[in-house]
Amino acid sequence: MQVVIDNGILQITLTKPGGILTVIQYKGIDNLLELHNKDLNGGFWDLNWSQAGSSGTRGKFDTIEGTNFEVIVESEEQVEVSFTRTWDPSVQADHAPLHIDKRFVMLRGASGFFSYAIFEHLKDMPAFNLNTTRIAFMLNKDKFKYMAVADNRQRYMPHPDDRLPGRGEELAYPEAVLLVNPIEPEFKGEVDDKYQYSSENKDNRVHGWICFDPPVGFWQITPSNEFRTGGPLKQDLTSHVNPTTLAIFVTSHYAGEDLVVKFGAGEIWKKVFGPVFIYLNSIPDKNNALSLWNNAKEQVNKEVNNWPYSFPASVDFPKSNDRGKVRGRLLVQDRYISKNNVPAKNAFVGLAVPGDVGSWQRECKGYQFWTTADEEGNFTIENIRADKYNIYAWVPGFIGDYKYNVEIIITPGRDIEVGDLVYQPPRDGPTLWEIGIPDRSAAEFYVPDPNPKFINKLYVNHPDRFRQYGLWERYAELYPNGDLVYTIGTSDYKKDWFFAQVNRKIGENTYKGTTWQIKFKIENVDHTKTYKLRLALASAHRSELQVRINDPEVNPPIFSSGVIGWDNAIARHGIHGIYWLFNVDLHGAQLLEEDYNTIFLTQANSTSPFQGIMYDYIRLEGPSSS
Repeated sequence: MQVVIDNGILQITLTKPGGILTVIQYKGIDNLLELHNKDLNGGFWDLNWSQAGSSGTRGKFDTIEGTNFEVIVESEEQVEVSFTRTWDPSVQADHAPLHIDKRFVMLRGASGFFSYAIFEHLKDMPAFNLNTTRIAFMLNKDKFKYMAVADNRQRYMPHPDDRLPGRGEELAYPEAVLLVNPIEPEFKGEVDDKYQYSSENKDNRVHGWICFDPPVGFWQITPSNEFRTGGPLKQDLTSHVNPTTLAIFVTSHYAGEDLVVKFGAGEIWKKVFGPVFIYLNSIPDKNNALSLWNNAKEQVNKEVNNWPYSFPASVDFPKSNDRGKVRGRLLVQDRYISKNNVPAKNAFVGLAVPGDVGSWQRECKGYQFWTTADEEGNFTIENIRADKYNIYAWVPGFIGDYKYNVEIIITPGRDIEVGDLVYQPPRDGPTLWEIGIPDRSAAEFYVPDPNPKFINKLYVNHPDRFRQYGLWERYAELYPNGDLVYTIGTSDYKKDWFFAQVNRKIGENTYKGTTWQIKFKIENVDHTKTYKLRLALASAHRSELQVRINDPEVNPPIFSSGVIGWDNAIARHGIHGIYWLFNVDLHGAQLLEEDYNTIFLTQANSTSPFQGIMYDYIRLEGPSSS
């Protein structure tokens, strides 16, 4: 049985009562979707889940098949249909313990359709872990061959068969494949890896594919980030070879187990994911097919301006008049930069569920609402769901996180003016030296050229050169006889600070931790005072950072982070993952006055090539002058 929805522009067909998309007809193409893959076909919502107490981030995949179908709205202006699945304890080994309501909406005159889902965990449901949920579209592989993720990240893509044995060779992990005998010779010698096309939430508004005959675009548009997890810098997959287009709502990518949604037995929870818009466009002249990307970006602006949508029929999706607003100004107080408070220019300011300082980047059950402050630090956050929140922020150019300790209570229609908020970033004394830029990224550091055997042509001479495969292996090639040594006043972090502190390969599947050195002189050391070393990390994966001063062998070190992180950003071509900040006391008695001091930074875990650290920013402060 099936459900067919048609508005005269496009027609979609879904299974009944399962709610799996099997056909999208548009502009003379019988089906934009692929139905002949070995595993995944059509368009579908799915999730990955595991039993409570499970470690890691992977479990069972569950393609969410509805068990009940209902027409919610059927009018001249709108059709909205619902496919629900109520949890059945008799199949609890196969289905995540959730009540799920998948919705599909088509409007008159709209060149596309919308989809959203309501997930609910009820008091009679057991504990479990939700690792991933998304909506995915497997597109016609004979039609869609050109992919676009951003203005400068778009290209013709290999055929999915190029990844199969005989045409492709698996590299360090299954997602990365070297194309050795592709169907089209132009791709020979390139690496294909879906993680090379990831984007941060704040930039992940639209992505998709272009067909040239006829010239048709298929685009996934996300008009709001409120239902995504991990905040504006959280990275995730977009589109990739198959051809596949994803709207991801929950994953641990670039974050690790912290972003797994863990439910207790009987925990009451409900969340609306979406709506997202699947936008289809076309143009008469196939020579101008690439302009479909620009049209898709224009459509993004329309969808953003229409948010929150007025049409969703679910009472769980609040309309504009049921939401609130928060306004204010954020200032920064750092007396070693200015005697007066300075505007928090371009600060990221957001509301998330109440928590600790910086907890927003690990928050995954509630909604988040973010904006960017203007040049004067002014911010306005609109369309906030009614609930209790904290205001969080971080400011480019300054380390650490801000939290406004007054709980914000949003009620329908409420407009809250919080006035001037003042962030005091961590600071004990004047800056003696610094390495990098405090922006939660390692992009300013030295990113090497890839091994010419493992390139993606898109990223040759590209600002995102860090997205090339295998850069972790270049470290040992660039430093064959010893680890990195950085001398303050002489070295240049853009050239002399490798973007990631990775392990050194010393044999087959054998690795050795690395120790980097920072050499510096201090005039007039005050041996009675304490100096402060600030270590801001942009990423850590199963790493232990140890700090020593002037003696590389001393044990215990003066600081150890313990084993931290699981964001896997090195392997997945990210230039950051989860942010960390460590503050280390250096006693003046440990410092030399007339010779070079050396800080030794050791990454001590060495069982994998992907264990490592990306630094955001390092600063040494002198004793307080107060």
